[in-house]
Amino acid sequence: MKIGFAGLGNMGAPMAVNLVNAGHEVTGFDPVGVVPEGVSAARSAQEAARDADVVITMLPNGAIAQSVANKILPAMTHGAVLLDCSTIDVASARAIDQLAQDHGVGFLDAPVSGGVGGAVSGTLTFMVGGTDQALEIAGPLFDVMGQKSVHCGPAGNGQAAKICNNMILGITMIGTCEAFALADKLGLDRQAMFDVVSTSSGYSWTMNAYCPAPGIGPQSPADNNYKPGFSAELMLKDLRLSQQAAGDVDADTPMGAAATALYQTFVEQEDGAGQDFSAMLPRFEKRNRT
Repeated sequence: MKIGFAGLGNMGAPMAVNLVNAGHEVTGFDPVGVVPEGVSAARSAQEAARDADVVITMLPNGAIAQSVANKILPAMTHGAVLLDCSTIDVASARAIDQLAQDHGVGFLDAPVSGGVGGAVSGTLTFMVGGTDQALEIAGPLFDVMGQKSVHCGPAGNGQAAKICNNMILGITMIGTCEAFALADKLGLDRQAMFDVVSTSSGYSWTMNAYCPAPGIGPQSPADNNYKPGFSAELMLKDLRLSQQAAGDVDADTPMGAAATALYQTFVEQEDGAGQDFSAMLPRFEKRNRT
């Protein structure tokens, strides 16, 4: 395919490289001006989008995603597909879908899970919203950039799936870190704690696959001084998106709201910025009940 790509940062660049390595013709643009080897450099997002079968965007937030969509959709070929892999709010994704329809362009919102490592290795999971027709055109690209894609329904549902998943992740990580900190103060050995919980009803991804306690369980950012695999800032972003969506549809999410408030304090008032989201554990270790 002929593919346009806007947003060649830490995630977008390796995704574009994997498409090139699979034999696709990729033209890319990033405002920083850095284009990975094998990708043809465009002078603008509009130039990257021109005559492309699929245009992929990987952008920081909904406002920027809408702004870029407004610029590139007039340059896109009728019947082409705009594939947005950014993590943005549901309302913005659905607004871009309407813009795409107005220009005769298909649209898929397809946020990803797997981080930079998954982007490099081509093992991302895509949560996809949009029409079957758009998915038929762009679907083969998911097999190049990732290991799994799930069609979640109409446009916006990919974002809905991502923020619901990450709201669970944020809540669960806080609970896991609280439990380790409590176990420490009760004199329970961390390895014993892990051995019990990881095979009992407390089993969770944050315990079993991404344990926040150094030296316990599989290798995780905790074993690398909490250097981010998934940063606390990104967790805060996703939790805020969950609460924005909850407000839009009048959903009661008290645990999601509490997790958002805790990560906001951690990132903005404590030392959480620049750390992995599992660094909540040393935070709780240093705190008392009052």
